[in-house]
This record gives sequence, structure tokens and C-alpha cells, in this order.
Amino acid sequence: MTALQEHAAPSINDDAAAQRRGGRTRRRRDRGTDPIPWWLIVIGAAVALYFILPTLVVIPLSFSSASAFEFPPTDFSLRWYEKFFTDPIWLTSLGNSFLVAILAALIATVVGTAAAVGLDRLAGRFAGFLRTLLMISMVTPAIVVAVAVYISFLQWHLVGSLLGYVLAHAALGVPFVLVSVSTALGGFDANLLRASASLGAAPFRSFLTVTMPLISRGVLTGAIFAFVTSFDEVVIALFLRSPTFQTLPVQMYNSVTFELDPTISASSSLVVVAVTIIFLVPLIVGSRKKKTR
Repeated sequence: MTALQEHAAPSINDDAAAQRRGGRTRRRRDRGTDPIPWWLIVIGAAVALYFILPTLVVIPLSFSSASAFEFPPTDFSLRWYEKFFTDPIWLTSLGNSFLVAILAALIATVVGTAAAVGLDRLAGRFAGFLRTLLMISMVTPAIVVAVAVYISFLQWHLVGSLLGYVLAHAALGVPFVLVSVSTALGGFDANLLRASASLGAAPFRSFLTVTMPLISRGVLTGAIFAFVTSFDEVVIALFLRSPTFQTLPVQMYNSVTFELDPTISASSSLVVVAVTIIFLVPLIVGSRKKKTR
């Protein structure tokens, strides 16, 4: 009996410990995630306020009727928005920015997606080296990239041309597409491609019908980041500008450095609203799709 009790005691203790662990797990599951500390909420709110504060100043300035910058505005008017949409210089710069951003985002999306898919199938140090090489522009100072682009494009006669702007901005957008698509490929099951190949599908058709639908959200996110990066880029644009072709950020820079034109407050407000809408629309569409599922 003693031997049986000695063997039975550990099993009883193990069962009791397992029950306690199960109870803690159920309580933790019922409780959900741990509550956010109050100090973390305060820090997050302070950081958010720090980033939002310039917008809270610029947007009221855009509705001022004064001929110079005046905050808070005494009278409200739409004169600067009217000037922005009637001045051919501002409208031409806006059109150039949209054209360059769309073309650069298309090129960056194609190149970045192809690079992400290719690197996903490679392994070893060579793949890591290529990934680092493609993403080095994200950590390189903008002025260094601008000088290198200017020297190279000057020899190729691309300074001041649409092609020069598109190629330079596409190079800046490729790392964002690469990161986004690589993240989407992290949860991709390669067995789906094997199943598609076993059914007779060609590699390109498998990519279009199997891979692309599953990573489409990552591709779209990368394309949005590439578009916004190109639309808002000013350092390289300052080096590549010409009297006949310049983008909206360059015109905004000129309106501050060469003349105090309050129209920049209206243009800045429009850019903030446009970028916010571009980022919010995919989030809203994605959340609605999750709810319908």
C-alpha cells in the first residue's frame, strides 16, 4: 500500500497542478488582453498631440482672410483656396505631383513585388545582401541620395524631366513595397503553388490566380506608401526641378523661401486631407470585409 501511495501521490499532484494551470488559462482567456498602463496612454496621447499640433495650426490659417500669416485668424475666408485652384502655377505643380506619384508608384509596385517574391524563394547570405541593398535608401540621408541622383541624372540628361522624377521617386518607393509584400508573403503557404502546378497551371498563371490574390493587401499597402512618399518628397525634387517642371512640394518650398504666400496653408491643408483619405480608405474597406465575413 505504501508503494502504491507513493506512486499515486505524484500523479494526484500533477493533476492538481494541471487543473490550476487550466484554471489560470481560462481566467486569462476570459479576462482578455492585459489592460494598458495609464502612463503608456499618457505618452501615446502626448506623441499623437505632438504630431497633430502643426495641423491644428495650419488648417485654421488656410481659412484666414489676412494677406499674411495670422494665427488665430480674425476673419475667415476661402480666398486662399480660391487662389490655389485658380492660379496656374499651383495647379500645374499639383498635376505634376499627381502624375509623377502615380507613375512612380506603379513602377515601384511592380519592381518591389517582383523583388519580394524572388527574395522569398531565395535563402542564405546572398538573399540578405540583396534585401539590404534594395532597402538601403530608407536609412540613407535624403540629401545624400539627392546629390547622388543629381550627379547621375546630370550625365544622363534627366534633370528637369518627367522621366527623371519618376525614376528617382520609384527608387524611393521600392523599399516600402518590398517590406509590405514580404510581410504578406510570410503567411503564404507554398503548398498552394505546388497544388496549382500539379493541376497544370503555368508559373505565371499560378502567380496571378493564387499568389496575387493572397498578397494583394500587402501590394496595395506598398503602393499607397510609394505614392505618398513620391507625392510628399521635396529634397530630390529640389535638385531635379527646372523652370518648366516642378512638383507641388517644390512650389510650397518656393512660396515660403522667396515670398510669404499664405496659399501654402491652403495647399498644406489639402495635402494633409488627401493623404489622410488615402490611408483611411483601405482601412475602412478592410474592416468592412472582415465584418461581412
